[in-house]
Amino acid sequence: MSTTILQASTSKTRPHEQPPSPSTVRTSACPIHAIGSFRGGVGVFVYGAVCYLAFFVTFLYAIGFVGNWFVPKSIDSGTPGDTLISLVINAALLSLFVVQHTIMARPAFKRWWTRIIPGAIERSTYVLAASASLALMMWLWRPLPEVVWSVTSPALWWAITALAALGFAIVLYASFLINHFDLFGLRQVWLRLCGRGYTPVGFRLTSVYKLVRHPLMVGFLIGFWATPTMTIGHLFFAIMVTGYIFFGTWMEERDLVAEHGESYLRYRRQVRGFIPIPKRGSGGSRGA
Repeated sequence: MSTTILQASTSKTRPHEQPPSPSTVRTSACPIHAIGSFRGGVGVFVYGAVCYLAFFVTFLYAIGFVGNWFVPKSIDSGTPGDTLISLVINAALLSLFVVQHTIMARPAFKRWWTRIIPGAIERSTYVLAASASLALMMWLWRPLPEVVWSVTSPALWWAITALAALGFAIVLYASFLINHFDLFGLRQVWLRLCGRGYTPVGFRLTSVYKLVRHPLMVGFLIGFWATPTMTIGHLFFAIMVTGYIFFGTWMEERDLVAEHGESYLRYRRQVRGFIPIPKRGSGGSRGA
């Protein structure tokens, strides 16, 4: 969930590759590059706004999908089929989501990709691709409704549901701490519309980022696992996405260490990745 949503979103310190300034955007026969020359950036901004809207609608639906809240098709709805076939299909859908997130988030891919598309829409295009892969997963997801656990106490049911909602609220809150609109591409296209070059948002150690390095992912983990009724399908989803979160943040931190060096290593020694428990001293380089 995109990560970025699931990976798209994982760290406050991710360096953004600086898109070309308006005066240096090269022309191309590529129709996507033609967007950048439409009315001095209006086309770029409209494209970015549409991508952001696609993300926001998909993100809200995904919350309902995972929580079985208010949406016509959720993680446990629909007619169940053969268990093995359903697992294979669901694994393929999640793998597509993971591959898209992992490849398009890598700096080497971004350098190649921005030779084809304008740099100002690189992030928006990533967000659009992530939203599309997430929407496809939800559309084709096969339910596995066998119950692993189920809470019968109304008070406990509401408490767990509130905890899940809190997890998704943490995701949104953490995204605004690191500049929500930069994370999802709107700031880049706005700057292009204004004729201004892109400037990275920079490193800001604030609020929940002083407790854990990946509060966005902590929020997702809470939202995925806090459910009053856990089915086989939901459990499979939670396990697969949890594995990807740990893999994705490991990949991302390699990029961050390469970019920021000792400053990020020092932050990593001081703050745990996922568990908000202070470290003793400065020993260790990873932390849970």
